[in-house]
Amino acid sequence: MRLALAEAQAARDHGEVPVGAVVLDRSGSLLSTAHNRTVTGHDPVGHAEILALREAAIKVGNHRLTDCVLVVTLEPCLMCLGALIQARVAGVVFGARDPKAGAVLSRININDLDWLNHRFWVIEGVLAQESSDLLSSFFAARRK
Repeated sequence: MRLALAEAQAARDHGEVPVGAVVLDRSGSLLSTAHNRTVTGHDPVGHAEILALREAAIKVGNHRLTDCVLVVTLEPCLMCLGALIQARVAGVVFGARDPKAGAVLSRININDLDWLNHRFWVIEGVLAQESSDLLSSFFAARRK
């Protein structure tokens, strides 16, 4: 999660919403790192999760990341949930919940979607305060 937080800080430094993500393989080795690049990349799908999954898939040479774990500072949104399902990740670890758009536990609970063809385990709250503080300070500065 510390690597994901460093990515989130890089996003903030570039004027992006500070969200960072990393993908780890089954042994815990780092496959990819990414941060939000929607603004700088002129990319509506440039969320940290999407970019990290894309880079990891290229690295392993497969669109399925079945033994991989995504670690992200903020609970993934609905778009990112779809990508996680398509990638067939083993699990997701996230820092702060997103009460407005979180689509893993907050607004949508993946465990309630019995029609999905893939599910993954979830661990929440890892360095949640640090993740939340980074987001709060970013948006407070923008409101000034």
